[in-house]
Amino acid sequence: MLDTDFVRSNFPAFAESSLAGQAFFENAGGSYTCAQVIDRLTRTYRSRKVQPYAPYAASRLAGEEMDEARSRLAALLGVETDEVSFGPSTTQNTYVLAQAFRQFLSPGEAIIVTNQDHEANSGPWRQLANRGVEVREWKVDPETGHLDTEALEDLLDDKVRLVCFPHCSNVVGEVNPVLEITALCHAAGAFVCVDGVSYAPHGFVDVGNLGPDIYLFSSYKTYGPHQGVMVIRRGLGRMLPNQGHYFNADTLYKRFTPAGPDHAQVAACAGMVDYIEALAAHHGVTARGVHDVMRAHEVALLQPLLDAVKDRNSVRLIGPSEASSRAPTVTLALNRPGEEVAAELARHGIMCGGGDFYAVRALEAMGVDMQKGVLRLSFVHYTTQAEVTKAIAALDAVL
Repeated sequence: MLDTDFVRSNFPAFAESSLAGQAFFENAGGSYTCAQVIDRLTRTYRSRKVQPYAPYAASRLAGEEMDEARSRLAALLGVETDEVSFGPSTTQNTYVLAQAFRQFLSPGEAIIVTNQDHEANSGPWRQLANRGVEVREWKVDPETGHLDTEALEDLLDDKVRLVCFPHCSNVVGEVNPVLEITALCHAAGAFVCVDGVSYAPHGFVDVGNLGPDIYLFSSYKTYGPHQGVMVIRRGLGRMLPNQGHYFNADTLYKRFTPAGPDHAQVAACAGMVDYIEALAAHHGVTARGVHDVMRAHEVALLQPLLDAVKDRNSVRLIGPSEASSRAPTVTLALNRPGEEVAAELARHGIMCGGGDFYAVRALEAMGVDMQKGVLRLSFVHYTTQAEVTKAIAALDAVL
């Protein structure tokens, strides 16, 4: 059982008077930041905010902490240290990768994207069509939002060089079988890029075991600073054209970061691992075992919320109604604008959002009225049962 009192003691937001009495249900847009990250960021700005990797003490310590963040995150993710890169955002990282593939692929070769994605892992890849690359779309089921692997098999052939899909969608919520999909794509000779932005907040995954060639997520959604974290396995990373300075081409983690990342925020990312290790020690599990503790807690809290909304009149639940198969990101299509309902929920102490959440293709494919958009409530492991109960009561009052 997850000790939520211990968890919340690691997040200063829960002691902030201006947030008292409000339940945070917009975690898919960005999580609260843990104390360990805040402490590291503050220390850097106070005593180490200098150009790193010079021989004087402040600079040496700044560089060492940046290296620490990379090496410890790599260990948590089950990959090699130089396979982890930092960039200003996942969107920017994806655009850089798309530029590398633009130079790597030949006209007539193909890539596969989905219409389940956030636009950041779809739009940059689709632009390759302007260079003669064939872009094939793996389409969602218009009723459920589900991605069927049999439909993917029909798209795969010897022309396909890359398959891009989300670990889970930021509106559908269903967890896609990354291991199975990756094996299928690799067997067909294609590389795999997984957008993990909407899944990573619910537990860091063993990327090495899952097997994708690229795995992307945003640290500001995993309790850290505003950075994009990018895993690129060596085989592919060395094959793709260098996008950084020519003299950095031999350093894998610099090949796809043409603009230097924010030094202080990179250093602060080590605080995310500090937090995971603190959770592991408190609960008597390994750092990677924290994933399962988080998920078990979230699933237990999610099912009552799904049950409360799935059979309502004038409410369409997007994605599965079983908590075990999805992330705790609950998207509802209503008979009025989602933003309007979110504003009403705010008066009941529920912080959530409405709109399209950059998932326009997915929502349109499922027939959602884009003039109204959707309402989205999303939570993570620091959410309590009492807060979910409060959210259900607020929905009762508003809907």
